[in-house]
Amino acid sequence: MKASEFVLCISNEGFETSLIVGKVYRRLQDPTAEAHDLIRVVDEDTSEPDGYLYPTALFVPIELPEKAKKALKSA
Repeated sequence: MKASEFVLCISNEGFETSLIVGKVYRRLQDPTAEAHDLIRVVDEDTSEPDGYLYPTALFVPIELPEKAKKALKSA
């Protein structure tokens, strides 16, 4: 997966309560996880600022305009 700051959830199979299909999530850098086909994102449980690990296949990288990035980072 391309190292994008944001990803779009394309499937929540097995993680229905944690992920919303079609939602944009902030991706956190985690080279160790990525070596195991996992991605670290901040999901619906925002109480964990370090995010959670999910299979990379559940997401696609996306590029957003700067205004959108700022809005998502402050949310």
